[in-house]
This record gives sequence, C-alpha cells and structure tokens, in this order.
Amino acid sequence: MNRIRLIVKAKGAAEDHRTFDKDRISVGRLEDNDLVLADGLVSKRHAYLSIANGKVRLEDKQSTNGTWVNGKRITGKRFVEPGDEIRFGHTLVFVEEDKEHTEPLKDRTSSQVQVSDASYPSEEDFDLLPEQQAELFELKSLIHDRLLEVLNLKKMIIDGISEDELLRRTDVTVADIIDGLSSRLPHWVDRETLHKETLDEALGLGPLEDLIAEPAITEIMVNQCDQIFVEREGRLYRTKKRFLNDDHLMAVIERIVAPLGRRIDEASPMVDARLKDGSRVNAIIPPLSLTGPCITIRKFPETTYSPEELIQFGSLSENMLKFLRLSVLSRQNVIISGGTGSGKTTLLNILSSFIPNEERIVTIEDAAELRLGKEHVVTLESRPPNIEKKGQITIQDLVRNALRMRPDRIVVGECRGGEALDMLQAMNTGHDGSLTTAHANSPRDVLSRLETMVLMSGMDLPLDAIRRQIASAIHIIVQQNRFPDGSRKIVNITEITGMEENVITTQDIYIFHQTGYGEDGKVKGFYSATGTVPQFVDHLKIRGEKVPSEIFEPNPQRGKK
Repeated sequence: MNRIRLIVKAKGAAEDHRTFDKDRISVGRLEDNDLVLADGLVSKRHAYLSIANGKVRLEDKQSTNGTWVNGKRITGKRFVEPGDEIRFGHTLVFVEEDKEHTEPLKDRTSSQVQVSDASYPSEEDFDLLPEQQAELFELKSLIHDRLLEVLNLKKMIIDGISEDELLRRTDVTVADIIDGLSSRLPHWVDRETLHKETLDEALGLGPLEDLIAEPAITEIMVNQCDQIFVEREGRLYRTKKRFLNDDHLMAVIERIVAPLGRRIDEASPMVDARLKDGSRVNAIIPPLSLTGPCITIRKFPETTYSPEELIQFGSLSENMLKFLRLSVLSRQNVIISGGTGSGKTTLLNILSSFIPNEERIVTIEDAAELRLGKEHVVTLESRPPNIEKKGQITIQDLVRNALRMRPDRIVVGECRGGEALDMLQAMNTGHDGSLTTAHANSPRDVLSRLETMVLMSGMDLPLDAIRRQIASAIHIIVQQNRFPDGSRKIVNITEITGMEENVITTQDIYIFHQTGYGEDGKVKGFYSATGTVPQFVDHLKIRGEKVPSEIFEPNPQRGKK
C-alpha cells in the first residue's frame, strides 16, 4: 500500500503534518474530503492527489479559484515533487518524501525501452484488472460514438463557434450521456474523471493531454492508435495510454493542424505543426505510414535553461561557457551541429541570450521555437504551400528578406537546404555574429553538409568557391552529441582557420574526453582545452580587450593515461 504524506500550512494556523494510507485522496472544503481545508477560496471538491510508483500527481477539478504550483496555475493534471509549493486558496500544501514506501523503477532493458508504471497511466488505469480496462475502453468508445451522434463537432468548429460555447455544449452533452448510462457504469469508475477524459478526447488531444502536462516528458511518440511511447530523462517508455481507434487519432491530428491553416489528407499525408505552447509536432498518415496515423511531439519546455544549468547538467565546462560567451560578444559566426534531439535548439537559445540588448535580431525558423528574451527581436516563420500548392515561403526566402530588415544578427533555427548559401553570404557581407544549427555527426561532417546544402540552392558554383565561402563565413563550430544514457554534451568546440590548397582547415579549442561508463550507466569523462588559442583572440587583444588566458589551459587530466 502506498501512502501520501503532506505538510499543510493554513493561514493563521500551525504547520500540520498529515499522512494518508491511500493511493488517492480528495482535497476540498466539504467534510467528505480526505483533506478538508476550511478556506473560503477552496471549492467543495477542489482537487485530487494520487500516487503511483512513488510519484504524486495533482489534478485540479475545475476549481473556482484554481490550483497553483510554484506560483503558476495548473489545468488538468501534473506531477509534483517534494518541495513544490501547492496552493489551494490561502492554504499551502507540500508533499513530503516517503522513502520507506517508495518503489524503485524497473531496470533499464538493453533495448532502452521500458514498459512500466513510470509511463504515467491515466487515473482510471491505477490498479485496474485487464478485464476492467477492456470494459472501460468499451464504455469510452460508446460515449464517444453517442457524442458524435448528438453533436457535429467538426461542423461546429468550421462554423466558427467560440471555444467557450463549444466547450459548454460538449460538456452538457457528455454529462447527459453519462447520466443516461448510469445503470451501466461499474462501481469502480469515477464519473468525474470519466467526464473530464471524454472532454479531452472530444475537444483536446485525448490521451496525450496528461503526457503533455507532465513536465518530465520531453517527447511523445504515437506509433499507432494503441501504442504510445514517451521520452523521459533521455530514455523511452511505453505508456498504457491509447486512442479509441484510428479515426480518433486522425481527429486529434486535424485538431492540431487546422488552426494553423495546414492540412493533412491522402493528397498531403505529412505535416509539420506546433501546439499553442510552441511544442513541435510532426504527423504522417497512410498511405505513407503502414501502421496507421503517427504523431511525434517534441515538447517545448515551460522554462528555458540558463547557462549555469547546462554546467550543472554536465553539458559543458565553465571555461567552455566563458569562451562561447566571448565568441558571441566578439561577433563570431557560430554553427551548432549535432544529431536529432542532441540539444541544438536549447544551446542556440542560450548562445542567443549573450547577444547585447541594443542589437536588432531577426530569427528565422520552420516552427518558431526560439525564446530569446530580448526586446529587439523579429521572429519569422516559413509557410508551406496551400491546398492549391501555392503560397509557399521557404527558409531561403526569409533569409533573403531578412537582409533587407537591417539586422545586426541573423539567427536561423536550422539550415537544411539551399538557404545555407544565403546564410553564408549574409555572414560574409557585414552580418557578423550570426548563429545557426545543422545536422551533422562531427565538425568535419558539418563542413561537408554545408557544401551539399549550398549545391541544393541551384547555383552552379565550383566546389573550391563554395569551400572558400564556408571558410571565410563560419568561425566556430560547436558539436553537441546525445549519449546512450540520455545526456547531451558538447564534445567539440572547433575553430575554422582558413584554407590550405583545396581543404578547409580547423583546430579544436575544447574536447570532451570520454573515459567510460559508470555502474549507473552514466557517461564518464572530462572536458579540456587543447591549449590552442583561437585566432580571433589575438585580434581582440590588439584592440585592447582583455581575454582571460586561463580558459585555454588544458585540464591536468588530459595528460593522464
């Protein structure tokens, strides 16, 4: 049996430690709640706290005055950790860690994929037998079918009905359907939870709602309607969530892309989009996907990481951070390279934060993800073609337009095609200090990728001319890798030094030396400067600027064997 331990600090009362030997407790003003709060701002049934596998989840029950965690109002469900401040009205509640009753997560499998309680089952999945889960699934399908019989949700959305009115009508209809099925509801079904999740499936993202609300999850992968995986702390877990069927999954995909003016159907079976919070979405459907509709969601973090947090995570060293800040302030052109999910956009956000506030920045992306926190920023986003295959605006078009916008810096979210030529020309014609990212496995690979991307522009340029453009435009390459343990590390900071005959020459400034893996599976190693001082530092010293020479001194461990 799990238990929930809380610290309750009511206004004007002494601190109260409470323990509940239950997997789920209710919080509210009425006496029939497990945790009764005599607070006028607390609703009759305000919230639920539940526990599974040692993690406590908080669910707001559409309370009048809201439930707040660390100063932010929550909607729906989210997990809370010991130390998080939960506020109901004037009452503060803190979760206490219960080490004695915390169950460890299952060991990682060799395939990096787990099926475990850590995959955040929905509320009704807790402690349900397989036959109960099957019965609940059939019940949800029945309610969903009856809802579609009564309300034509798609027509209501097309007709432009307001979100509030749509929610009101759907809410009333769902309540009526559940009331009509009262005699068929099993005793173990929570009607309020059933009501909420039916609304999620009808108007929201269905079983994805709880996964999106969980801050620890960074990526959501729907392989097919009954197979949903998540990434948490760099590892993959299979969840117990599922859609009702392929039609239900397709409805969710259309719900995501329709407000953005994009479409997905057999004629256009792939689409890139984003959620309201900025999370990136890719969807692909039959006939291209043979397993049914697929969605991949890369969640946008609620808060951006600070440079100091990257040091705490072991993504780079303090000296590397000082060097990168110096590179941005001295207007070096920087390209961040790495594989998918290696943290390129996160690092680009942090490097962009070093740009002085008085400079004008133009950002260019396929799906706007950058959050620079600067005042003088213009954000541009590409546009796909419409249903008539017209109206497309590419990254290349936006880079060309940005040159007419008097930018001090141009930040391109990712170079993946012909826009690379325009970006290089911008860097070579007075827009020093520009930043971008590219997919590559090493600093040398990114140079080859740039050559290929320039050729994709359609310009018939000789290879020697392309290489000279690259050598004069790019100053610094930052290589970021993702390791098997889920950690992201900068493994190389490399300077481009020029050309020798027909070869672009480079020199490493910093390197990550991997020494192995610990017993916990974590990567072990250390960062070190190579002892090489970049060429641009000499120019800075000539101008009288002070550059700390100690940041280029090699780590003493580098010489050990």
